[in-house]
Amino acid sequence: MKQIKVMVVDDSAVVRQVLSGLLGREPDMQVTHAVADPILAGERMRLQWPDVVVLDVEMPRMDGITFLRKIMAERPTPVVICSSLTEKSTRISMEALAAGAVAVVGKPRLDLRQSPHEGCDDLVAAVRSAAQARLQALPAVRLSAPPQVPPAKLSADAILSPMGERELPARGNERVVALGTSTGGTQALERVLSELTPAAPGIVIVQHMPEQFTAAFAERLDGLCQIEVREARNNDPVRPGQALIAPGGRHMLLRRGPSEYFVEVVDGPLVNRHRPSVDVLFRSVAKCAGASALGIIMTGMGDDGAVGLLEMRQAGARTLAQDEQSCVVYGMPREAVKRGAAERSVALGAISREILQYGGVERRANEGL
Repeated sequence: MKQIKVMVVDDSAVVRQVLSGLLGREPDMQVTHAVADPILAGERMRLQWPDVVVLDVEMPRMDGITFLRKIMAERPTPVVICSSLTEKSTRISMEALAAGAVAVVGKPRLDLRQSPHEGCDDLVAAVRSAAQARLQALPAVRLSAPPQVPPAKLSADAILSPMGERELPARGNERVVALGTSTGGTQALERVLSELTPAAPGIVIVQHMPEQFTAAFAERLDGLCQIEVREARNNDPVRPGQALIAPGGRHMLLRRGPSEYFVEVVDGPLVNRHRPSVDVLFRSVAKCAGASALGIIMTGMGDDGAVGLLEMRQAGARTLAQDEQSCVVYGMPREAVKRGAAERSVALGAISREILQYGGVERRANEGL
């Protein structure tokens, strides 16, 4: 088994010890260096370049954002941001994602008396996913097959009953778009949403991201986009010119009221090892919107969303998958294509146009309406 060479960069000796222990016990990972700041990291990297860098954001001598940009300029390498869940650090982490980091996770709870530590599974999964990331600056890199997911994982049945009874009212055909993404999705969503106009149909989104990070992520996108983007709250209406992002740590479902869609934000177990889960959102969209929906599955590792996208297609929805060439990790879209869930595969740069066309925006513009 080829091991993933990991470098940990964090100014806390305790954090370095814990992260090195968590990652080092994985049979497919080797922590080659654990250093206190980016200056030391740069010296070690000249001797042995890692496959993945686990990077803190607030450190002495050089901050994580500056170091990340240096890495991307010199030799683009998958970087996982491992940050404490504070308002300041989440905003900085969003800057790191915009600068090229492939994932962001919260730091595991540092209780040296207990094992495993809370949050360690997220870190391990992020490193494993990052090792397979295909960065734009490295188009020739080919992805290896993703690791097998344990069969005991829960499906969307844990949150929402299987497809059967439809929740569509007698009338109403407002169009809605559902997006699901994971690794590489922060940059991909920025590309898609920033190209939409306020006339775009209402959008509901699941981006695999830790609790407390989604609010900062949505706020950053809102400042970049013409449409309104924000973290979803329970009972928020879904309206044109708006995108609602599921909050980290909770599932989001689409529901239907007498005159418009709204979202329900609920607690529940991990589904496909994620909360929020794309499968949960997509199933709810299939049940309450049916043929009035467009489902799009984008870059990400694993298979979350593949079954839900198939359910959407079977309910009459239009369905798309991001193509392999434009994905950072072609995992979730590949699984959707294998199941016949996606009608077509499209490049990242074409997704915003597909959304506008689906909402009739381009047609109305051409007709002068």
